[in-house]
Amino acid sequence: MNQNTSERNNVLERNLGLDILGVTEAAAIAASKWVGRGDKNAGDGSAVDAMRAAFNQMDFDGIVIIGEGEKDEAPMLFKGEQLGTKKGPKVDVAIDPVEGTSLLAKGRPNSIATISLAPRGAMFDPGPAFYMKKLAVPHEAAGVVELDMPVAELLKKVARALGKDVRELTVFVLEKERHAEISREIFKAGARVQSHTDGDVAGALLAVMPHTGVDLMLGTGGTPEGVLAATAVKVLGGQILGRLDPQSDEEKADVLKAGLSLTKVLGVDDLVKSDDVYFAATGITTGFLKGVTVDDHKVSTHSVLMHRKLGSVRYVDAVYNLHRL
Repeated sequence: MNQNTSERNNVLERNLGLDILGVTEAAAIAASKWVGRGDKNAGDGSAVDAMRAAFNQMDFDGIVIIGEGEKDEAPMLFKGEQLGTKKGPKVDVAIDPVEGTSLLAKGRPNSIATISLAPRGAMFDPGPAFYMKKLAVPHEAAGVVELDMPVAELLKKVARALGKDVRELTVFVLEKERHAEISREIFKAGARVQSHTDGDVAGALLAVMPHTGVDLMLGTGGTPEGVLAATAVKVLGGQILGRLDPQSDEEKADVLKAGLSLTKVLGVDDLVKSDDVYFAATGITTGFLKGVTVDDHKVSTHSVLMHRKLGSVRYVDAVYNLHRL
């Protein structure tokens, strides 16, 4: 067994899930103080500080592959930052301390704190590619869709795979000017649009998880968020397809300079090459996960924890003593 295989097996042998769940809980609790206060950077900064402090107590050797804040100059856990005590397995870390910062600032649903882990070298490194055209579908439709299908054809394929009529489908689409034509095509086909200002990790989860009221996600969103979401999609057995989609001439030049392809369609196995993955998310504002609540000196959180090796998806409620926090 070579060293690389041994390192990957070390990740398998230790369940880091509860450790990273504690990290997302800490970030969500810290950020929750800023819900509805109109200051997304303050909420993000609080979550970053809490997440970094919690990470650095973990026995693992983590490198941030997917960080946050670079695009909008928010506080960040920067790409390449080392995390943990360096005494445990070597892992790639993808994080978003507050996914949906505008949702948090405005007190809207589906702001979450989220993390994924994979063995070192397993995650796709987007480099300077901030944006990606993406399609996410549940496992029933995973083998029948293509990224560049005309919208009407795509919806027919998904509807058939799910045993639905097209008019019963709901599509998660980010509320951006660039998606105006996609939304028009969805309406013309007879399906519904669920529009969100941000939060496309949550969008991919809503599309892939059962009983959310969303059947697929479509449109251009964050490349880092695509990699982060891919770990959860891999556990759940769905599919996420993406192609880098620069939104400025400067970004396009940087992407090409980095040697990245603007034509290659990336699937879930391109975005995360290993099956040894963990994904955790804790709700900050109530949506598909319940948000943080404070009542009678108690702080309550609601999270989801996924582990590919076990094929497990756990929903975890936690209650903390406010004074001990």
